[in-house]
Amino acid sequence: MSTGPKAEAVAGIPNQSSTSSLNIENTNISTASGVSLSSEQQTIVGSILDLFAGRPSLQKLALWRDDATFEDPITIAQGREKYQAQWYGLQSAFSEIERQHHSVKDAGNPILMDLKTRYVIKGINKEQVVSSVVAIHLDGEGKIQKVQDKWDGKLPDGAIANAFRHLNAVTVPKMINVPKNEKEDAERGN
Repeated sequence: MSTGPKAEAVAGIPNQSSTSSLNIENTNISTASGVSLSSEQQTIVGSILDLFAGRPSLQKLALWRDDATFEDPITIAQGREKYQAQWYGLQSAFSEIERQHHSVKDAGNPILMDLKTRYVIKGINKEQVVSSVVAIHLDGEGKIQKVQDKWDGKLPDGAIANAFRHLNAVTVPKMINVPKNEKEDAERGN
């Protein structure tokens, strides 16, 4: 279990004192024994926890590179248009999202976090609990380059599964309206 090197302040990445300007709701970050996060890593992890809770905002997504990738078992969303739609889509797909547990287990690069979340699917009220390992990869400037949400610690591998994951990444942006500016974002309560 690595605690990783302490990150220095990086230009363009808000430090802990500016988490309030990003309206990050998850500021109490749980870590495994022996793991400590820099203030920049706490900002990144807090923003990721907010995204998984269905609380996206353009400001939180500004922590991501334009060409970043989000992967889980049902999508591979590369590029801002695709990954933003995935995060804003959670609000449309689920009536309830409840984080049951999280713990950062490695503060290296990638930052590794165990996450357990309960989702209730809108319309049919079906409940699903997802336990996953989330890997947060940062670039040299400290921006999010890739987030992998590995359900039960795994991502599917294979041509057919990956074809459907890419298809999801293309269709979701056509159905989900991502705010165009902070005013529109605020009107949605983000």
